[in-house]
Amino acid sequence: MRGMVARGMIRQSSLTRLGLMINTAVTGVVSNTTNNKRGNGDIQWCFSQVKGTLDDDVSEADIISCVEFNHDGDLLATGDKGGRVVIFQRDPSSKNCHPRRGEYNVYSTFQSHEPEFDYLKSLEIEEKINKIRWLKRKNPAHFLLSTNDKTIKLWKVSERDKRAEGYNLRDESGQIRDPTSLTTLRVPVLKPMELMVEASPRRIFANAHTYHINSISINSDQETYLSADDLRINLWHMEVTDQSFNIVDIKPTNMEELTEVITAAEFHPHDCNVFVYSSSKGTIRLCDMRQAALCDSHSKLFEEPEDPTNRSFFSEIISSISDVKFSNSGRYMISRDYLSVKVWDLHMETKPIETYPVHEYLRSKLCSLYENDCIFDKFECCWSGNDSAIMTGSYNNFFRMFDRTSKRDVTLEASRETAKPRYLLKPRKVCTAGKRKKDEISVDCLDFNKKILHTAWHPHENIIAVAATNNLYIFQDKF
Repeated sequence: MRGMVARGMIRQSSLTRLGLMINTAVTGVVSNTTNNKRGNGDIQWCFSQVKGTLDDDVSEADIISCVEFNHDGDLLATGDKGGRVVIFQRDPSSKNCHPRRGEYNVYSTFQSHEPEFDYLKSLEIEEKINKIRWLKRKNPAHFLLSTNDKTIKLWKVSERDKRAEGYNLRDESGQIRDPTSLTTLRVPVLKPMELMVEASPRRIFANAHTYHINSISINSDQETYLSADDLRINLWHMEVTDQSFNIVDIKPTNMEELTEVITAAEFHPHDCNVFVYSSSKGTIRLCDMRQAALCDSHSKLFEEPEDPTNRSFFSEIISSISDVKFSNSGRYMISRDYLSVKVWDLHMETKPIETYPVHEYLRSKLCSLYENDCIFDKFECCWSGNDSAIMTGSYNNFFRMFDRTSKRDVTLEASRETAKPRYLLKPRKVCTAGKRKKDEISVDCLDFNKKILHTAWHPHENIIAVAATNNLYIFQDKF
């Protein structure tokens, strides 16, 4: 059973359902959340902006596939299934006014990846951007890594507002002058021009992954980064494109013995020798590169024991971890499985210190979610800048926020109805049974085609970005 689940997840690009018999007798699992009191938390969120068209006819290429703030929050990058990267820049006036506002304008748009075809394997390689990661800024230019299933690219994004004029060997149109006609020597001068933002590929890291890349993470030394696919994790140097070092390899000699696949990987934010990776078994392994060159043997294993009485046919699928993120402090990490978000203390491996159910009301719907492939959706999660709150997505364009201090949680919605200036978001509640109240929505009325898979939180302020299909919603605390 475990091997079939793992091999099914390797074929994630087509979301192939596992060839297993469906057992409709799904057993409920009781959540161990400390306090499930519904509330609005200490932050009241209001609408700031929405990017993208609000048309009902959505092109597959326009669907947003990743969202990422840079380290100071002044830039926000999105990637889509069409291989494009769009960078938004914080409006300086909204940043300097009081109170501050979270308003972003388009800064640069470029085609990062193109569709390819692997002729040796007769395999199409999608142009879809799987991940974007920013490097810390060292000079006036910005640098970011973007990846599709096979190829990682390092992009330089720079501004140019001056141009050189008065060349000796070329005229103003760029044509080469006749050297015999040159009688004087001119000194070229810089003259102002309209601001132009250029995006140029500086490095291309290719041909290192057999399976689809699901994660990239930049090390705290800003010189190396890791890339992970279903079975291997590679370590790269930013300046070396033709070779990488394989630091994790879980591929069995016989693929029939495959029991798990790697689902996400990330470097520690401060310790350059530490990284973690999660698996489809619901485990997280912490590795220390000082111990050995090949980190197949982990230093710590974070796993919550399963209660045998709550086991069901879908247990292995829904326990698969789709995302793992270190806290900004580096002391904790969060993991997202299909139904919950868990907070782990790096000093305690036996169980998570906090568990938050995201959409527990879907437990009774797992059969139909399996049939329509939604059970294989990979939801991401993120920390607030001060690690006091967690955000992750759900269906019906709902996204969930959990306050770790007050233990309050809230469900909010990214919708066209909320796309009004300074509109205060109202908490949403899903009704599972009985008479439905006025502000509630029935679980049977949820739209599973509308899903929030990708979210990002500003590193220093209460500004969040939520990707809803082809639209990017930006919310901020009430001002």
